[in-house]
Amino acid sequence: MTTPPEPSPAPPIDPVAEPGAAAADGAPSLATPGPDAPREARRRGIAAAAITTLVVTAVSWVAPEKHAATLVGLAFLTATWWLVVRHDEGVIRAYGLSLGGLLEPVAIDPRRLARDALVALAWAFGIAILFFPPFWVGYRAWWHATAPFHLRAPASIADDVAGQLLVIALPEEAFFRGFLQTELDRAWRPRVRVLGADLGPGLLVSAAIFAVGHLLTTPHPSRLAVFFPALVFGWLRARTGGVGAGIVFHALCNLFSATLGRGYGLAG
Repeated sequence: MTTPPEPSPAPPIDPVAEPGAAAADGAPSLATPGPDAPREARRRGIAAAAITTLVVTAVSWVAPEKHAATLVGLAFLTATWWLVVRHDEGVIRAYGLSLGGLLEPVAIDPRRLARDALVALAWAFGIAILFFPPFWVGYRAWWHATAPFHLRAPASIADDVAGQLLVIALPEEAFFRGFLQTELDRAWRPRVRVLGADLGPGLLVSAAIFAVGHLLTTPHPSRLAVFFPALVFGWLRARTGGVGAGIVFHALCNLFSATLGRGYGLAG
């Protein structure tokens, strides 16, 4: 597997900086924190996650099935906009939500955008090459797929890819890895370095909340399994300094799983 290129340097972030304190313009403050900063960051992150999860769960249950995914995605994006994106570019970058400058309130630099996009794609496809073969083996064992695999395309490949990227992966990664994991890392300082990424309890807690949210929207124990890919999404967030690679890899995971389901006749 080709080693993915090193990510662009991320702006320095104090992992215990207190983004919950309001600055003059109402934006989260990234200044040097006081003694209560970790507790406030933890409170803010957990409260925002609880409220957003309740809203998303309600939307998923009451919305028409064909619109539920889109409305859930909008709920996550709205929460992320309110918590992070409506503020200045310094706050947006600190939460890893720049996406090459697309979400910053500044002029877009095409070279920066292209460079960050290529880095995100390289990381996502590199990790996919590493994880997808063993996932395929595990998928066959879990679902007892004994029939031969036949590649079957979805009704519209373009719609499928766009839906996974923009409706599912982008909103979920922006909220859970952009806002929540960053906020919890400010509450619980990352203390373990894993393959170049500094990790801590924030990774585990954000992944657990992500899994519980999936269980609430579709009450089946198998939904809790998303905890494990969430650890990889979180590692990518910490390793690359942003959510771009996680968005692409998240979408690839969903597309690959759906492809296996169609190929083994387990899904339409």
